[in-house]
Amino acid sequence: MNLEKFLECLNSGKEIDANSEVHKFMSYLSQEALKLTNKLNNSYQTPEEIRRIFSELIGKSVDPSFRMFPPFYTDCGKNIVIGKNVFINSGCRFQDQGGITIEDGVLIGHNVVLATLNHSMVPEKRGNLIPKSIYIGKNVWIGANATILPGVTIGEGAVIAAGAVVTKNVEGKTVVGGNPARCIKNIEE
Repeated sequence: MNLEKFLECLNSGKEIDANSEVHKFMSYLSQEALKLTNKLNNSYQTPEEIRRIFSELIGKSVDPSFRMFPPFYTDCGKNIVIGKNVFINSGCRFQDQGGITIEDGVLIGHNVVLATLNHSMVPEKRGNLIPKSIYIGKNVWIGANATILPGVTIGEGAVIAAGAVVTKNVEGKTVVGGNPARCIKNIEE
């Protein structure tokens, strides 16, 4: 198993068997992510060092405009795509095996969770994983302590209220909040 084949399997959205080669490779990547997030989180890092470590974590360079306030947590890292002028505040947790795309100009508040994996509902297969990607459009603002669940797309210019649990797609230029998140209002220009 290599990273390319791993990502291909996860991005297919097919269920991953708990005893499969893909699942074992996922565990290997988790250990690498733990080492890098430990390095990122447990001592002061300059903005340049944060970008360097985060780029190593995701396996591709981030734009010089990328900003983050650690700590940051992920158990994979290799299935994250980050645009320009993205800001991630402290305490965020990205479970990115299913894929996370964050477009330009996105602001992510404290303690936001982006989760791209579900477990099988069949009790005998509960260890199996079902990946579904998260897509965050341009200029989205996600408030503190929000949770975005697998398979969600957030449209351009939307605002996710603090503490929201987003279970379904969000239209662009809307404000959503609550658990489960519902449209509160449209954003007027």
